[in-house]
Amino acid sequence: MNVKEAKQEICNTLRAYHRKDEAGNYLYPLVRQRPILLMGPPGIGKTAIMEQAARESRVGLVSYTITHHTRQSAIGLPHIETRTYQGTERIVTEYTLSEIIASVYEYMEKTGKKEGILFIDEINCVSETLAPTMLQFLQNKMFGSHKVPDGWMIVAAGNPPEYNKSVREFDIVTLDRVRKIGIEVDVDVWMEYAWAHGVHGAILSYLNIKKDRFYLVENTVDGKFFVTARGWEDLSELIKSYEALDIPVTKELVQQFLQKEEVADDFAAYYQLYCKYGEDYAIPEIVEGSIDSGEYEKRVAMASESSFEERFTVVGLVLACLAQRMEKQERTDSHLYQLHTALKYVKDSMEKKGGAQGMASYISFREDGLKVKIENEIASKKEIEEERWILARLKEYELILKKEHLSDNGQCFERVRQLFAKEVKERKSRVASLKEELERAFSFVKDCFGDDQEMVLFVSGLSRNESVMKFVGEHGCDSYFCYSEALLYRKQEEQLKKAIKEEMKND
Repeated sequence: MNVKEAKQEICNTLRAYHRKDEAGNYLYPLVRQRPILLMGPPGIGKTAIMEQAARESRVGLVSYTITHHTRQSAIGLPHIETRTYQGTERIVTEYTLSEIIASVYEYMEKTGKKEGILFIDEINCVSETLAPTMLQFLQNKMFGSHKVPDGWMIVAAGNPPEYNKSVREFDIVTLDRVRKIGIEVDVDVWMEYAWAHGVHGAILSYLNIKKDRFYLVENTVDGKFFVTARGWEDLSELIKSYEALDIPVTKELVQQFLQKEEVADDFAAYYQLYCKYGEDYAIPEIVEGSIDSGEYEKRVAMASESSFEERFTVVGLVLACLAQRMEKQERTDSHLYQLHTALKYVKDSMEKKGGAQGMASYISFREDGLKVKIENEIASKKEIEEERWILARLKEYELILKKEHLSDNGQCFERVRQLFAKEVKERKSRVASLKEELERAFSFVKDCFGDDQEMVLFVSGLSRNESVMKFVGEHGCDSYFCYSEALLYRKQEEQLKKAIKEEMKND
């Protein structure tokens, strides 16, 4: 299965393992809770789906790459204890708590999450001294004499032997105690993930054109050459940073991430074209409607007469422009929703401590909470960013109250309500503008390419973007509904024709 299907299987398993009766006892027998063993090529997103599964299931996640550990850190250090057996004292060897198990307990203490995933990566690449411990771990859910806490599901991952010479084969006894899931490379599934996580538009556009360049692993007499999903995503982050700093993206830089010279050179050349086309076509101005009709017609003519690769790149530029705007709007909507929730507590604090003083007290309370989350690493980057935005807004409101010399509880909160209403009004205006921008994008693609394959690519790209689909679902887009319905009908018609041809062959 692909990584998306594997993630869903992990989420389903968590639900099954965590079912409880009315007394809070687990219904699924602990002895039957098999660990999941993910086996697949390196760099295709096995670690990423752990984070997604944990987040979607609202459980904890503790990750370890086992090749970094020794036998002592995995099972604990030995110490001598005296025990009495049948009236006779005996000296026995026991072990301190495993570092890995201890990390699970520490995580539960910090976060309050009592259920989660213990993820062990590269499990079939352990050293010879640690191999028996890993087998015991998979078979009995124990490191040494210490059990994994109830409520924590074990997921392990490894690479097939053709990708790593250090791989150890599991015996049948071990494999019979795990759920082995084979992971396959699937560029379309990764593209969905990439759209949702803001991978650079040049990479998305390039892989739309050349999907066969997405993943390559070669072991030759001249060395190892590879291109992985991890490489593309890491390259994306550096390109975005370099662009912000106005640092050139060179072929040598790309080769550091895509370690197959042919692919690296090809993408580096494409990236230069992507940037050039971005300047030539002025997509943001077209989407905003700020370009005059004469310049617009020039771009339409240039696109309609362009090569296959340029056409697909133009569509990619339009998709990237819309994605950036929709993602920004989605963040704004989330911020406003959380701010609205916070204002309910602001009102309570004002009533207890009086006007602006109550707001100051609440702000201080939230600042302390954010500090604790950051120190204990229990908040995501997105959550921290959102909390800082809310605090900044609350401080702006507080400053306005002070400038206007407001102290009465009712007056203070009424002023805060007015300030929030203004933000909601501005948000409505931005939504209306975005709807117009989306329609302009459809018009431009149609004017350039008609209803051909470029429109199919455009609609498919929009459909893969979660932010765009969320916006369309909430606010509508006549062109999207029209074209997506037409494309669905065309797909069904093609399937019907194919089925008829197959029947005719059989006859």
